[in-house]
Amino acid sequence: MSRSPEFTGLSLALLLALAPAAGAFEGVGRPATEAEVKAWDIDVRPDFQGLPEGSGSVMDGEQIWIEKCSSCHGDFGDANHVFPPLIGNTTAQDIETGRVAALAQAGATRTTIMKVPTVSTLWDFINRAMPWDKPKSLKPDEVYAVVAYMLNLAEVVPADYVLSHENIAWAQSRMPNRNGMTFDHGLWKVDGKPDTRNKACMKDCRETAEVTSSLPDFARNAHGELQKQNREYGAIRGARTSPEGEAPAEVAAVSKAPNELLSGNACLGCHGIDARLVGPGFREIVAKHKDRADAAEYLAGKIRNGGSGVWGAIPMPPQPQLDDEQVKTLVRWLLDGAPE
Repeated sequence: MSRSPEFTGLSLALLLALAPAAGAFEGVGRPATEAEVKAWDIDVRPDFQGLPEGSGSVMDGEQIWIEKCSSCHGDFGDANHVFPPLIGNTTAQDIETGRVAALAQAGATRTTIMKVPTVSTLWDFINRAMPWDKPKSLKPDEVYAVVAYMLNLAEVVPADYVLSHENIAWAQSRMPNRNGMTFDHGLWKVDGKPDTRNKACMKDCRETAEVTSSLPDFARNAHGELQKQNREYGAIRGARTSPEGEAPAEVAAVSKAPNELLSGNACLGCHGIDARLVGPGFREIVAKHKDRADAAEYLAGKIRNGGSGVWGAIPMPPQPQLDDEQVKTLVRWLLDGAPE
């Protein structure tokens, strides 16, 4: 995320303060070289300090987006099948006022463009973390182009716009939630006071809590059963995302699919049963490889070791956490036709 000048200054000050301590341990560590510091210090601040020179058009950004971004975010940035939507629920009035009205509406789908106040945050995150399988692989001009395409999707800039280091401040002046940032917290300044003033209270407790927000129905099962993907202790537990009244035992009794393995290892985030998400659908995989004499060994190897190039450029990561019996279960299910 983009950081304030004070926050970044604090980070560098801490590094400099700790540097002499390395001398107390002979043969351990060395001062970072100028090139190493430069490679690490790539953040872009809200005042655009750190932003490299360059430019990119909406049209070029659309081509890069389709090639490297759409599989996770959809062609228009509003998809919800892999990650939450990036674009949507902002209006021309929001651009005029700098405050997104839908943020005050209960139940409205929250998108990235609704919440983020600064263009620098988009530029910085895409530059350092995207695409997810090849972070830091985009050149500055490509990052400008992708950001320009996103801003055009949100109607912040026109379709013929060329975003650059010279005009990015104008784009910032039209961000839908630019006036939604708060400076009233202790981390904004190095010497800021903590913004937590709560005291322990064990009296007059509410008997019931009022739920003011919830996961939209259309997104509840997008990544499988959340309850099985979260820890079973402590204060945080996963919500049930399967239909109400449907007990886990009943699901297992009527379904041959290894749902616990699929959801617990994030398989359903990249593969649908029939539908393509980031990768092919499970039944598409079966259709392609079922006639191989070594189908079982081949599929087991792909599950364990991952791979790329069979279904496109996006690689499948290895799954070393699966033991042999779990891999065999998945392979048997695939070769049976991936029944639900």
